[in-house]
Amino acid sequence: MFVRTAGERDLAAVRDLLVETWHATYDDLYGAERVTGITDDWHSLQALRRCLEMPNGEFLVADDGNRIGGMAFADAAFDGKSVTLRQLYVRPAFQGRGVGGMLLDEIIESFPEASLFRLEVEEANAGAIGFYRSQGFEQAGRTANCGAADSGIPALVFERVRG
Repeated sequence: MFVRTAGERDLAAVRDLLVETWHATYDDLYGAERVTGITDDWHSLQALRRCLEMPNGEFLVADDGNRIGGMAFADAAFDGKSVTLRQLYVRPAFQGRGVGGMLLDEIIESFPEASLFRLEVEEANAGAIGFYRSQGFEQAGRTANCGAADSGIPALVFERVRG
């Protein structure tokens, strides 16, 4: 598995990964219909294309040469000192193999001027919470609307300061 910058040709495979991962993770919490609605909105090809084109952004995929096993997207504030990790997802079949850590390490290295990394994680996603804690992130707060202003998805806010 290697990590590389995503390109236009990867978007359909990234969307498939996000749909699969979201259904595997969140169907029991929100129901398949709501998860489909979220993925159709948040992970549409158009939404993913906007990530590719975002200034101060980094869009990565973990690729084994045959299949995209994970993806990550982050963007920096205008001063470059603060980075928000917007997405980091690993296909269920690739979880527990270090793919998430590889993606996170590469995101952090992609923003050498940044001193603060921030993310939101759904409160019920114990696996993701454990992963981020193991990567040096600490809970810094909560939000009632993970990912979008009106999502209604409660989340924990985590931060990591670069030493």
